[in-house]
Amino acid sequence: MDRATADLIRRRAHNLCEYCKMPQEQDDLPFQFDHIIAEVHGGSDGHLNRANACVPCNLYKGPNLSGVDPHTGNVVRLFDPRRQNWKRHFRWNGAVLEGRTQCGRATVRTLRINMPIRVTLRQSLIDIGEFPLSEAQTSS
Repeated sequence: MDRATADLIRRRAHNLCEYCKMPQEQDDLPFQFDHIIAEVHGGSDGHLNRANACVPCNLYKGPNLSGVDPHTGNVVRLFDPRRQNWKRHFRWNGAVLEGRTQCGRATVRTLRINMPIRVTLRQSLIDIGEFPLSEAQTSS
């Protein structure tokens, strides 16, 4: 990927993971450019099919297009940051990310966004004013 495309993806995401909203500057590992629709499923390599993603979100998402909503048991599409509004599907309950919709709940579950280590890190960052809950809530 060329530098201009990588910069575009980072800027568009405000240097946050587009799934869990972790700021890149607060993460030890460089973020990755997730294929929203994996190439194995016919997704393109272009910037419109890429999301800025922290390593845990990208690894747990993998090539998945769908997940199971833990409330309904329904198989639903995972959150697509290019086509869906983050605020519509997610909300913060302190350092815990909650899904508002089937899509949101399935995404939180599939990407394991509330793993204890990530919740602890987010809470520590919230405590020192370094986790942008208000920005994360208003970003799409």
